[in-house]
Amino acid sequence: MPGRPSTTGVFACGTAAGLAVDLLVGDPRRGHPVAAFGRAAAAVEDRLHHDHRGWGTLHTAVCAGTATALGALAARTVRDRPSAAVALTAVSVWAVVGGTTLGREARAIGGALAAGDLEAARERLPHLCGRDPQSLDGPAMARAVVESVAENTSDAVVGALFWGAVAGVPGLLGFRAVNTLDAMVGHKSARHRRFGWASARLDDLAGWPGARLTAALAAVAGGDPRGSVRAWRADAARHPSPNAGPVEASFAGALGVRLGGTLAYGGRVEHRPVLNATGRAVEVPDIERAVRLSRRVTALTLAVCVGGRILTDTVKRRTK
Repeated sequence: MPGRPSTTGVFACGTAAGLAVDLLVGDPRRGHPVAAFGRAAAAVEDRLHHDHRGWGTLHTAVCAGTATALGALAARTVRDRPSAAVALTAVSVWAVVGGTTLGREARAIGGALAAGDLEAARERLPHLCGRDPQSLDGPAMARAVVESVAENTSDAVVGALFWGAVAGVPGLLGFRAVNTLDAMVGHKSARHRRFGWASARLDDLAGWPGARLTAALAAVAGGDPRGSVRAWRADAARHPSPNAGPVEASFAGALGVRLGGTLAYGGRVEHRPVLNATGRAVEVPDIERAVRLSRRVTALTLAVCVGGRILTDTVKRRTK
């Protein structure tokens, strides 16, 4: 249709604006769209839950499909109005990314650890990750924070922007819906071992490209590109998560620290492989270094995604 705005221009302007809003205000304390989605998904789970993969697959399809469809409907409604399309993209980006809040929570824990207030750090740690804080001392909490910053840079920022570049607003909302469902039902508890199977597998698939992009950009933006790539290649496959492995290994190499090892989730102890074994133990100042690396990765992701859209548009024009 003549006069229809460039989708690449809409994506670039809207994404930059959404990231700027996130940088300035972060996540709202109340009324966050992702929290609203979580409540709706929990209500659907109450109606559909059976200890069966098929019912879990239906739950995933209903919840993620609805979020994606609403995004597609909203995008279609504003597609001929450039300002509205940019605003919709900006609001969607702000709603699904969480880089600023991630950094704030990490820094708050780092500040408590630096002050020697382990109880305050333990109190805040569940805001960032699912570790059992009572089982962790100061160095273990610092390591947990760095690992969480690495993994959530992929989940809460890069993965969403990647799918936004591929599929616009539906991609943004759909990815965040899948990632939220995995956090809600994808873990291996007695209630969700079968019911959450579909959400966990779909999250693995959706997160695959964003995790590799995060790992690559961490190598570029970190202080030791060779060490980052070396740790990624040597250790990523040993991690139990196909997506957290590359990201955490790359961050470990970029920061020159060791990640992985023994940890506890809800009273369950896990012995994970050490990532970047030649690195040193994590120290409290490494939390700030990890947050800054996450910020640089976010900026590079914006550049890569916009550049990818421009390149794709150029190739399409030349092949017509």
